[in-house]
Amino acid sequence: MTSRVLIVDDEAEFSETLAKIFKRREIDVDTANGCLMAIEKLKASEFDVIIMDVSMPGIDGIQCLGMVKQQWPETEVIILTGHASVTSGIQGMQGGAFDYCLKPIDFGELLEKIELACEKVQINRGR
Repeated sequence: MTSRVLIVDDEAEFSETLAKIFKRREIDVDTANGCLMAIEKLKASEFDVIIMDVSMPGIDGIQCLGMVKQQWPETEVIILTGHASVTSGIQGMQGGAFDYCLKPIDFGELLEKIELACEKVQINRGR
């Protein structure tokens, strides 16, 4: 079964780069430029994993994580943080995130975390 991933980041160029990498690995991917767009996409379609930047204008990634986990608890979220410390990543995990990655991204590490998160989702959904 193909994994469905939603990338939520206000930096369009970064999102498109990630999307291209995922598509080459046959991951079904979509993008959203912020939390509100992500919520609309989640209402319209089921995703296994969300890759979400912490630092976004308006509703930040930690706030959005709470909204997502409240409505879609089986969807796993991997937080991306550009901060020099891991504080935001830890906050995200305390808020229900599956894991976190520091920017600049190690794509191999991120892909491995996505694979693990998708496995967990498929088990929880009984697939």
